Amino acid sequence: MVVGVAVIEIHVHESQSLKAKRGVVRSISGRVRNRFNVSVSEVGGQGTWQRAVLGLSMTGSEEGPLRRALEKAVRFVEETHLAQVVSSDIEILRLPLESTGGLPGVETDEEDWPWSTGLGQADADDDRRDDPGDAGESED
Repeated sequence: MVVGVAVIEIHVHESQSLKAKRGVVRSISGRVRNRFNVSVSEVGGQGTWQRAVLGLSMTGSEEGPLRRALEKAVRFVEETHLAQVVSSDIEILRLPLESTGGLPGVETDEEDWPWSTGLGQADADDDRRDDPGDAGESED
């Protein structure tokens, strides 16, 4: 699994209050989220009127497409002209997953996972437990 993270520091020149800055940050975040399908959050500068730090993240299976998408997202923020991009940084992390599908060093019992039962098998078991006909067969 590959995780891509971008940090964008912006300066909102026209902002004279936290409310005005929040509106610009919300607008930028919404546009980036909708256009690039990334997670976006304000991760710094919450107490300042004109400075904000946005964190973007994506996951995938290959490094190249993640890096290109994050670079496009940073460029998009620059091109909106809602705020000046002071600095930006992109990091790509490759998390080592074992071939068994789990995290290294973490032992799990395969029967504990919902997908370890057959398709629909868990639902059928739940239906039998809820069936009133099974519980009261010997009524006098």
